[in-house]
Amino acid sequence: MINGVEIKKLKVIADERGRLMEIMRADETFFQKFGQVYMTTAYPGVVKGWHYHKKQSDNMAVVQGMMKIVLYDGRKESATFGQINEIFAGIHNPVLVHIPPLVFHGFKCISDEEAIVINTPTEVYNYSEPDEFRLPAHGGDIPYDWNRKDG
Repeated sequence: MINGVEIKKLKVIADERGRLMEIMRADETFFQKFGQVYMTTAYPGVVKGWHYHKKQSDNMAVVQGMMKIVLYDGRKESATFGQINEIFAGIHNPVLVHIPPLVFHGFKCISDEEAIVINTPTEVYNYSEPDEFRLPAHGGDIPYDWNRKDG
């Protein structure tokens, strides 16, 4: 696993009324602070990536559909420099993915329906100076192929 990344298995509590799933708590070992909570989606087959943050950590949970969340450690001083992690997250694998600053990340919807991600970053979004730095999703500096890998 890339240095600083944590994955927490989420517990779903279901009864005849529906279900409840805690995503993140202030007493988590990786909890730093609260910035904001937002929702983003991707349609089937859509890739959103690559980007990283210099200040904020992300805390992502897929609450509908399935996503392939991919991380790339571009931090030259890191013990896991150059490592890629694929995390399959969503309805069939409810997890929270903690992504530290300077780790590139992106995701692809791998379900037949729109996938929904809830993110709780440590910083509020700064519209005038966004802490968001992007690379192309395909054919750029990150050695990753977003296509499905059968076999």
